[in-house]
Amino acid sequence: MVLPAQDADPGEIESAPAVRLLRDRASAVRKDLAADATTLATMARVCRALDGMPLAIELAAARLRTMSLDQLADRLDDRFRLLTGGSRTALPRHRTLRAVIDWSWELLSDAERVVLHRLSVFSGGASLDAAERVCVGDTVETGHVFDLLTALTEKSLVLIEGGRAPRYRMLGTIKEYAGQRLAEAGESDLARRAHLAYFTELVEAAEPHLYRAEQLKWLATLEAEHDNIGAAMRGAIGAGEADEAMRLAAAAGWYWWLGGHKAEGNELIMAVTALPGEVADESRAVVYARAVHAGVHAGRSVRDLATWGPGDQHQAEEWIRKAYEISRRVPRHHRALRFVAALERLLHAPDAAMPAFEQLLTDEDPWLRALARLHLGRLRIVLGHDGRDADAYLETALAEFRALGDRWGTSFALTELANRIAMRGEFAGACEYYAQAIAVVTEVGANEDVVSMRSRQAQLYWLLGDAESSAAAMAEAQRYAERVSWPHALAELALAKADLARWRGDAEQAHRQLDVALAMLGADAERAYVRAVVHDLLGYVAEDLDEAHAHRVAAFRTATETGHAPLIAQVLVGVADLALRRDQPEQEAAREGAETSWSRLVEVTLVP
Repeated sequence: MVLPAQDADPGEIESAPAVRLLRDRASAVRKDLAADATTLATMARVCRALDGMPLAIELAAARLRTMSLDQLADRLDDRFRLLTGGSRTALPRHRTLRAVIDWSWELLSDAERVVLHRLSVFSGGASLDAAERVCVGDTVETGHVFDLLTALTEKSLVLIEGGRAPRYRMLGTIKEYAGQRLAEAGESDLARRAHLAYFTELVEAAEPHLYRAEQLKWLATLEAEHDNIGAAMRGAIGAGEADEAMRLAAAAGWYWWLGGHKAEGNELIMAVTALPGEVADESRAVVYARAVHAGVHAGRSVRDLATWGPGDQHQAEEWIRKAYEISRRVPRHHRALRFVAALERLLHAPDAAMPAFEQLLTDEDPWLRALARLHLGRLRIVLGHDGRDADAYLETALAEFRALGDRWGTSFALTELANRIAMRGEFAGACEYYAQAIAVVTEVGANEDVVSMRSRQAQLYWLLGDAESSAAAMAEAQRYAERVSWPHALAELALAKADLARWRGDAEQAHRQLDVALAMLGADAERAYVRAVVHDLLGYVAEDLDEAHAHRVAAFRTATETGHAPLIAQVLVGVADLALRRDQPEQEAAREGAETSWSRLVEVTLVP
C-alpha cells in the first residue's frame, strides 16, 4: 500500500491509501479523533512503522479503543506484542499480526526459512553477492540462494529493488519477525559474523581506490552499503570483538571521512579505541591514526595543525606516539602510518615536523607525496617562513591531487590557496577558489565541508561589498548545515555568523553565535587557538574599553602560545583597533607590546 513521504504536505498525507484506511478504521472506534495536520502526521508515522500492511493497520486501529493515537505511535517499536488481538469476529489467524506472518512462515520450505531469517541481519537491503555469502547454511548452498530469494519475492516476503544491480530487502515488520526466528534457531551470532566478514572484506577491497579518480565509483558502492557497514561495526563493538572491529574501522575510516559521514565515523572510531582485547598491530595503529586525523583536519580555520603540541589533547598525543611506535616495527605499513611519523615530530615542535614531511616527498605513494607537500605549505604559512615557497608547495600539491583525481585533496589544496590569497586582500580570487573546492567536494558528498566553505565565502563576499552574494552563500551554508551533525563544521558556521554580525554592528547576535560555536566545540573550546579567536572577537564587540582591553591582552597572550603567525597577525589588528578606539595609537601599541618588542610584532604582521 502506498505510503506518504516523510516530507509530504497534509494534502498528500490525507490522500495516501494507507492513511485513509487508518483514518476510516480509527474513526469507527474513536469519535473524538481530530482531523488536523498534527493528527494526519501521526497517522502517517504509524502507517510507515507498519509498512502500510492493511492487516497491521486494521489491528492498530482496533487498539485505539484503549489508547490514544500518540500512545499507539510511541509503542510501535514492539509491534508484535502491541498488535495482539483485534476483531473478535476475525478468523483466528487474522487476530494478531504475528499469527498471519506465522501462517506464511509455515508454508515455506526449510531452505526458504534459512534464507529469510538470515537475510534479517542486513540493514538497508542486500546485494545478491552479499546474500549468497551470508544466507548459506546446512540446507542452502551458494548457488541456490538466488532461486530461493526469487521464491521469497514471489511470496511477497522479500522486496526487490534496483535494475542492473538489484537489492533484496524486507519490510520492517517481516525483518523483525525473521530476526526473532533467527534467534530461535540459535544462529544470530553465526549470521552476524558472516555479515561482518563480508563487509569487512568489501571495505578493505574499496579502500585503496578511495584516493584516486575511481573514488566516485567505489564511494557509490560503499554508500549503497552504508547501513550494513555501520551495523557490522556496531555488532562487533557490542560483542566485544576488538580485533574484528579494529580491522573494519581501519578500512572504513577513510570512507566515513571522505563520504560525508564524519560524525558517525568519529563516534564509531572512538568506541573502537575503547575496546579491550588483542588486536593486530597494523589495524590498531591505523585506527589511532584515523582518530588523530579528525583532530588534524577538522575545521581547518577553527583548529590548525600547528596548534598540536605538548600538553594539548593528551589522548591524541598518546595515539600518535603509539601509532608511530607500531609503524617502526610493521613492514610495508599503511600510508596513514607513514604520515603519522610526521605528526610524531610535530609533537616536539612545529619546526621539527618539516624534515619529516620532506622525507615523504620521495615516498612511493603519489597521494602521500601530495599530502606532504600540502602540509609543508601549511606549516610555512603557520610559522611565517618563506611565503613564496609556501605558495609553490600548495600549488604543486593541488596539481598532484588533480592528476590523481582525488577530490578531497583537491578541495583541501584549493581552500588553503583561497585562505592564502584572501590574506593578501584578493577576496574575489579567494571566492573563486572556494567555488572550485565546493564543486569537487560535493561530488563525494562531503556536506560538512560545504558548510565551512560557503560560510567562509559569505565573509569574503561581505568584504567585497557584495551583501547579496554574502547572504546567498550563508543561506546555502545553513541549508547544508541542516543535513550534517559534524560539530566543527557547525562551529565554523556559527563563528562566520558571529563575524558578520560584528561587522554589521550587531553585538547581541555576535554573542549569540559565539555561544553556539563554543557549545558545538565542547572541550575543544579550551584549545589555545580557539581561545585566541574568541577573545579577539569579544575584543571587538565589548563596549567597555577596559573590558575590550582585557580581551585584547588575553587574545595576544594566547595567540603567541600557539606560535601561529596568521593568528598573531589577526590579533594585532584587533590591538590596533583598540588603540584607535582610545585615540591613543602609539601609546596603546607600546602598552600591548610590552611582553615583546614592537619590531617583532610588525615582523609577524607583515609575514607574506
